[in-house]
Amino acid sequence: MANFVYIATSLDGHIATLDGGIEWLTEIPNPANSDYGFAEFMNSIDALVMGRKTYETVLTFDQWPYTKRVFVLSNTLKTVAPTLRDKAEIINGELKNILTTLHERGFKNLYIDGGKTIQGFLKENLIDELIVTKIPIILGDGIPLFQRQNNSIMFRHYSTTIYNDSLVKSHYKRA
Repeated sequence: MANFVYIATSLDGHIATLDGGIEWLTEIPNPANSDYGFAEFMNSIDALVMGRKTYETVLTFDQWPYTKRVFVLSNTLKTVAPTLRDKAEIINGELKNILTTLHERGFKNLYIDGGKTIQGFLKENLIDELIVTKIPIILGDGIPLFQRQNNSIMFRHYSTTIYNDSLVKSHYKRA
């Protein structure tokens, strides 16, 4: 059982612009049309746990990008979009209790996504692996991946892959 973060950041550590924009991610030249290892990663997980804002961003995509079950953390949403009822569901409560419930339902390896969701899992010391891809852009301001927290969490470098001579994907595991 493990909780994974798989995310891209700007060089200055932002995951989105202040208004939540992620257009800068799609502006990167990709001549080989690579998924940069995302499909392989998705094959290693059982489900996704994402925050409400991330869910709402994904709803703006041309199509739903996930084949794995998605659990949306929200205290305000009551249901998912009708077209997604067999693909996603709303969950809420304390993170440790949510994990216990998901594990009991057979979802062992979880992809944790969304800024506040990742920060909440880190605050509760519930992230096992971080896979962070640095995009060669400085946004100057935006939504940070990390924020102040009271506890230190030690990770060890596992691997680094460079794509298109510009994207740097580093994988870290809990020490």
